[in-house]
Order: sequence, then C-alpha cells, then structure tokens
Amino acid sequence: MASPAPPTTKPTAVANAGSTGTSGTSSPVIPSLRRRRLFFSHLFQYITVAYQYLCAMFNLTIRRRCIEQQQQSSPTKRTATAAAAAAAVATDRKATPATVSAALQYYKGKTLILDLDETLVHSVRLGSYAATRQQKVSASIKRKKIEVRDDKQSLLYEVYKRPHVDFFLKTISQWYKVVIFTASMAEYADPVIDWLDQDQSLVSQRYFRQSCVVRNGNFVKDISLAEPDLGKVCLVDNSSAAFELFQENGIPIPGWISNPNDQCLLDLLPLLDALRFTADVRSILRLRLMGVS
Repeated sequence: MASPAPPTTKPTAVANAGSTGTSGTSSPVIPSLRRRRLFFSHLFQYITVAYQYLCAMFNLTIRRRCIEQQQQSSPTKRTATAAAAAAAVATDRKATPATVSAALQYYKGKTLILDLDETLVHSVRLGSYAATRQQKVSASIKRKKIEVRDDKQSLLYEVYKRPHVDFFLKTISQWYKVVIFTASMAEYADPVIDWLDQDQSLVSQRYFRQSCVVRNGNFVKDISLAEPDLGKVCLVDNSSAAFELFQENGIPIPGWISNPNDQCLLDLLPLLDALRFTADVRSILRLRLMGVS
C-alpha cells in the first residue's frame, strides 16, 4: 500500500493567507465596499433568474394567443379545439405526475461539488516544515488531530474547520446532492470528510486524487463523473486550475488558512440558492467569464 501523501498544497492558499492576515488592520471602508459589492452581485443573480422565469411565462402567453387565433380563424374546427383546450386545462388543474415533474425540473436533482483543502478545511502535518511556519490559529476555530497510517509509517495531521462550514453543509445538503472532490489521497481525506459529516447524511459521494486528470502538473477535476448533465452541476474550489475542463461550471472561492472572521462560505449561499432554480446553471456562471461579477 502506497504511503499517504499530504494534502495537496495550493499556491493560491498562501496568497490568500497573506491577505487575510492584514484584513484586521485595513480601513473600515473596505468591508463596507465588499458588502455593497456582494449585495449588488446577489441582486443581479436573483434578477437574472427572475428574467428567465418571465421569459418562459411570456412564451407561454404567446402560445396561448396563437391557439385562440387559430380557433377564431377555423370555425369548422372550433368545437374540437375547444374540447381539446378544455381537456388540457383540466389536465393542468389535476396536476398529474408528469406536470409536477416538469415544474420541479428547475430546482431538483442538481449536484454541488466541493473542494476540501483550503475550501472547507485547512490542515498541516505535525512535525513537518510547514507546521513550523503555520500561523497561530484562533482558539475559536474547531480542530481535530487525524492520524493516517499505512504499512510503513504513521502521519499526524492537525485539521481546522473553516468558519461556518457546519452550517454551510447542512444548508446546501437541503438544496443539492453534495459531492466532495479533492486532490488529496483517500487515506487522508476520508477521515476528514467523516469528521465533517459525522452522521453520514450530508455528503452523497466522494472523489479523490485518483479521479483527477493531471494537466501541466495540476490536478483537474472531471465533474462529469459526479453528474453527466453539465447544466445541473457546479464546482466550488479555491484553485482556478480545477475548473480547466469545465470553466462554465466553476464557482471560485478564496482559499482559507486561519482567519477566524472568514465569511466566504456564507457569502456563497445566496448564489447557490438562486442557481437551484435555473434550468442550466451555466447560463448564470458563464457571466463570470464575461467579466460580470
């Protein structure tokens, strides 16, 4: 059995660690601007979803008017058409399983794929060089020591939960099928996910390093393994390299190391709430690629 590798170190995490470390001394104007930007970003997302809904209703109204015009222009078929229309209305009111299924297609069956390290947790191998350079983590951050063993050695990791991760997972598990896709080895990641989902009720599937595609030295995640219909799947990851194969399905999040005041997971909830009502999540997420934030 191969010795377990430590969790993949992501370059972006270090940069973000530096930024979070100085956030406490920045001007109070910065959080205000950030909240304002988030407000308008979320407002735009909701307006986009509402626009799609109104377009669908408008198209339905046009179709009904066309049917009415056909009835008026063809007197010989008026009786039969009226009977068919009455039957259609009766069917709509009866709410058959087929109509209910069609109505639910916009917000049922979507999959949310989450990265693990620096997205949901941060970990450091005790006794390693990285551990000696680890920033002091606030006592308010939940943590756990996890031992990873194989036939040759035993490694001990200190794993820290990102602020609000428990609330985040409980909330999104009610909206999506939740999948964790990590570039770390299963020997390390499995016990970490077990800690996050102690009742085994939040995370439906797990994918590890062996499921990644290696491109230019980066681990790229093939999200079609979890959901072949790309209109129904999103990937939240702090590494932009993870989106290489599926740019229009990516939701970037700043990496987390130790900031106890981090709220990035909470900031994602309005967007994720809106996306579950769309027919195709890419219709919203591709706006990021167009420079709309």
